[in-house]
Amino acid sequence: MSIGSVLDLLRPDFPDVTISKIRFLESEGLIRPERTPSGYRRFSVADCERLRFVLTAQRDQYLPLKVIKEQLEAIDSGAATLGVREARARAGRNGAAESAHGSDSEHPLAEMHGRAAPRRLGVVPGEISPDELRFDHEIRLTRADLLTEAGIDEKFLSDLIRANLITPGAAGFFDADAVTLARTAKAMAEFGLEARHLRAFKLAADREAALVAQIAAPIAKSRDASARARAEETVRELAALSLTLHTCLVKTSVRNALGG
Repeated sequence: MSIGSVLDLLRPDFPDVTISKIRFLESEGLIRPERTPSGYRRFSVADCERLRFVLTAQRDQYLPLKVIKEQLEAIDSGAATLGVREARARAGRNGAAESAHGSDSEHPLAEMHGRAAPRRLGVVPGEISPDELRFDHEIRLTRADLLTEAGIDEKFLSDLIRANLITPGAAGFFDADAVTLARTAKAMAEFGLEARHLRAFKLAADREAALVAQIAAPIAKSRDASARARAEETVRELAALSLTLHTCLVKTSVRNALGG
């Protein structure tokens, strides 16, 4: 199938995917579509499965491409818990039963992905997992929606907004990140931390964001067709690394403060 056909198949689940993004993933070696004698890309069903695996790992687990590539190499070599061939065979055996039960696992690699979780970078204990939320980036939540999804009350949300931890959009709507942030703040409040105490985290995040932007901005401004995709991947990898670094630094500082 053509790259346009692949795009049509993926966009219902991944609205942000573009031809440039697919070409970028190819240039990074995550997919290897065949080429016709005239040079056009021809994608197979397996190529689409790999793309879906990559995009799902990026969206739901915030994994950098290097880690995703390691997972795909493990699948290709048969080292993964559930290989592609076994997944296809299992999908074929269970296809009728899955249809009858309305299974969400339409792709062999999606099933494999659920069984053999990719290696994660270190995260802060108690972090709200991104797997809990499967919203589109374009989602718009009302204030009432946010209160319901995050399980917080009006006063707590007002405190978060006053502390500049959550900022409503121009039309007064909130996005999925606001839900994650509110849930995290609520979990931290159980340890006695109020919204005003979390301002230090916001200031530190703003400084980290400025550093990441300095690195990613020149990449995004490149005239290369895949510049935006490469910039987004740079931001993703740096964010994951900064999270790991932050975790290690906090743990070390707390251990020293406690005399350990």
